[in-house]
Amino acid sequence: MNNIEKLLRKISVHDKTVLLETLRDLKRGDLEKLRLEKISGSESYKLRKGNFRIIFHYENGKIIIDTVRPRNEKTYRNL
Repeated sequence: MNNIEKLLRKISVHDKTVLLETLRDLKRGDLEKLRLEKISGSESYKLRKGNFRIIFHYENGKIIIDTVRPRNEKTYRNL
């Protein structure tokens, strides 16, 4: 089981629904309604959704989701 699956098991149903919808939009490439920001000093991007941060990068034109983390002071460490 990966970290994203563990997180989805622990959070509320509402948060889970919102995150899954956002992940689907991201994977479909529906980026107009999402506010993406490039992480400085990295090739990765972040997407803020509520109290969660989705970290991803592009590889061969595809979006690869690296992690989904709750927002805190350790969110962007070890990227």
